[in-house]
Amino acid sequence: MSVSKLIKPIEKRHSRGYLPHFDAAGFTQFITFRLADSLPATIFENLEFKLKTRQINEIEYHWQLEKALDLGNGPTFLKDARIAGLVGKALMKFDSERYQLHSWVVMPNHVHLLFTPIDSFTVSNIMHSIKGYTASEANKVLGRSGRFWSPDYFDRFIRNRAHFSRAKRYIEDNPVKAGLCKTSSEWPWGSSGWRG
Repeated sequence: MSVSKLIKPIEKRHSRGYLPHFDAAGFTQFITFRLADSLPATIFENLEFKLKTRQINEIEYHWQLEKALDLGNGPTFLKDARIAGLVGKALMKFDSERYQLHSWVVMPNHVHLLFTPIDSFTVSNIMHSIKGYTASEANKVLGRSGRFWSPDYFDRFIRNRAHFSRAKRYIEDNPVKAGLCKTSSEWPWGSSGWRG
């Protein structure tokens, strides 16, 4: 990873009205997206207030959200093997075509990805495609309608090799830390134990 790739990302920030995003070809991203209504609004309001008043920084904001997601409040449609498998297959479908998928995990109410967009594919386009397809298919399988995913996603561009290793380890260990399995290879809905 070159030094220039560590400095230029700030220039590529944008927002779609929810969260600010960084999007540039060739930059590895740690992405989290979650089911609609998987976190109470009060958690966001509290953390947003703390972030705006500088009681916490952006990194702490994201870690506290991750901790809240691991509690498994709200809908947990991704616990259903049919839905987790559908999401896993969708993630794998465009690996090495639209993005290089380094690591991923489907948790009961959220998904983590570590990937690098390829060529002209942007994070926004990739996420729109993944979320749109899986929402439509999951709703069909579940016989439901309405919003499946929360409208936005959290992204963090990877700054260096150490950051990459931490993000990959976090993703792979997430089911273990959440008490869903003893080792990451036991969890069938992630890159460590995928049996797709």
